[in-house]
Amino acid sequence: MSDVSIRKPDLIAVDGTPAPLVDSFKRRITYLRLSVTDRCDLRCSYCMPERMTFLPKKEVLTLEELFELATGFIDRGVDKIRITGGEPLVRRDIIDLFEALGRRLGHGLRELTLTTNATQLADHADALAKAGVRRVNISLDTLDRDKFAELTRRDALPQVLDGIRAASEAGLKVKLNAVALKDINEHELPDLIAWAHGQGHEVTLIEVMPLGEVEEDRLDHFLPLSEVRQRLEKSWTLTDNDANTGGPARYTDIAETGGRLGMITPLTNNFCAGCNRLRVTATGQLYPCLGGSERVDLRGALRSDQPQVNLAKALDEAMTIKPERHHFRMDERGAEPAQPRHMSMTGG
Repeated sequence: MSDVSIRKPDLIAVDGTPAPLVDSFKRRITYLRLSVTDRCDLRCSYCMPERMTFLPKKEVLTLEELFELATGFIDRGVDKIRITGGEPLVRRDIIDLFEALGRRLGHGLRELTLTTNATQLADHADALAKAGVRRVNISLDTLDRDKFAELTRRDALPQVLDGIRAASEAGLKVKLNAVALKDINEHELPDLIAWAHGQGHEVTLIEVMPLGEVEEDRLDHFLPLSEVRQRLEKSWTLTDNDANTGGPARYTDIAETGGRLGMITPLTNNFCAGCNRLRVTATGQLYPCLGGSERVDLRGALRSDQPQVNLAKALDEAMTIKPERHHFRMDERGAEPAQPRHMSMTGG
């Protein structure tokens, strides 16, 4: 364990009556996706180029700043925090942050979780569970080792599967996230779903999103999930489920596998009306919308002479600029991405 010292949280806001975060469309913000690094040990072809340029470490918030930032959100009514990246578990001493945030569980924070590619998870699953994490989202697009190596440009599927097993053994609930990719993994999605359900894991399918420049045209691999569902219904019985985990997925139960399937459809079925989320990058830039360019600089607020006051003002500003919806499109070959920043920069 590192000797990094993270102060214990204040349980009372500065003025004693912190206002909840509500945007101009009357949406209550209760969910923060907090990136701790833009770095990743994989290079998924739909996410980033092979020769990705990462941020200088001096631009990234310290663990203490990330904790202070998270505390500011909790004091304004955010009760769910997902740690994201890049790959969060490549960040040195990241368990210190989980332990500090875990002390807020039951004191304003209802859930602490993370999204990971699981390459490092076998080494951290027990510590995460002890810190208060109860479930994790794991990115996994294929169970074929060669295809995994082709997609991620790294031969790391065995480590990922070890991480998934370690998470289960530590008592963590696992949900697998798979990006549906035309001509790449579309025909093995039923096998992936069946395998996951057989292991007791949920699965969520995601449409590929136009964020950041990559070396291929994403339109070549865009697969509408409406088509995927139609194919699945030829073999399985799908029944809609009104479950809500606080994210954008819509769920169905599959009778034959006994499991639940989520679908995130940013392009074919917009889900913004109920958006309760904000994203903060590892450099402290708050993006009210994944697909928007609107942002607020929280790092400047944190490093000012009056960090708590200026952070509160910055969060108020974010509520005024959060757009009603994103405007992702995937209908023109060679089109510019919706935003130049990669998902690993924004926080997945």
